[in-house]
Amino acid sequence: MSESRRDQYLRTWHKDLFKGKVCLITGGSGTICSKQAEALVVLGCSISIIGREQNGVDKTVKELSEIRTDVRVVGFGGCDVRSFDSVQSAVKKTVDQLGRIDFLVCGAAGNFLADFNHMSSNAFKTVIDIDLLGSFNAVKACYEQLRQNRGSIIFISATLHYYGVPFQSHVSAAKAGIDALSNALAVELGPLGIRVNCIAPGPIGGTEGFQRLVPNKKGFASKIPLQRVGSVQDIANATIYLFSDASSFVTGTIQVVDGGFWQMGNFNTFDMYPEALRKRLLEKPKL
Repeated sequence: MSESRRDQYLRTWHKDLFKGKVCLITGGSGTICSKQAEALVVLGCSISIIGREQNGVDKTVKELSEIRTDVRVVGFGGCDVRSFDSVQSAVKKTVDQLGRIDFLVCGAAGNFLADFNHMSSNAFKTVIDIDLLGSFNAVKACYEQLRQNRGSIIFISATLHYYGVPFQSHVSAAKAGIDALSNALAVELGPLGIRVNCIAPGPIGGTEGFQRLVPNKKGFASKIPLQRVGSVQDIANATIYLFSDASSFVTGTIQVVDGGFWQMGNFNTFDMYPEALRKRLLEKPKL
């Protein structure tokens, strides 16, 4: 972790803001979620990283463990969020090793460009299962800990479903479902002291999603009202806010972090994608 990034967090937030707290993060070795974890560790939060790829989990745990020696970081690879039993096992190990769970970030996701004409029902179902069912499974498995500790949940959503985005029907459907799940849980779990919110990242530089979803990056920042592409630190700061006492009266919200981009409409995003991909819409699908 760079000193400048650490200093950015410490200029705004107290270094022991989350001391004694524990956060479990699904998809925790991804570009965005690993930086959320990094920011939480800087501020004293212990972390449990959950993911499918053991190597990615191990690498993230090693990097996070070097930030603060007084904070514990554990990781559990081979965890498929589509399986409740798999998530439940990782949650049990987390509690056994870290003692509790206060915060949950549901960040496991699947994403790829696919035109409707050629997308199989299995491909569509896979994204729904990872994003939506996986988020449900994570909350279900962590529920008792969150109830006992009056915890807080953050779902990672998107803005794709706010307007029509081509080649993203599967992801748009999954993220719309996550928003609906978050809204319902905020009302249902609120009386138990559990807060539930979403973070909807817009175009965030350096992420896999930005590389895939913004094929033509030339001049792209000028289309964003704040005239820049977002950073993973922007998402991390939103995470800190939503988990901190500063947001103690905030639940059932979607924190859009996109520089105002979605307010501009879709800017005819169809033309942003390669000609070859657009032509596939006119081809005969393989059923």
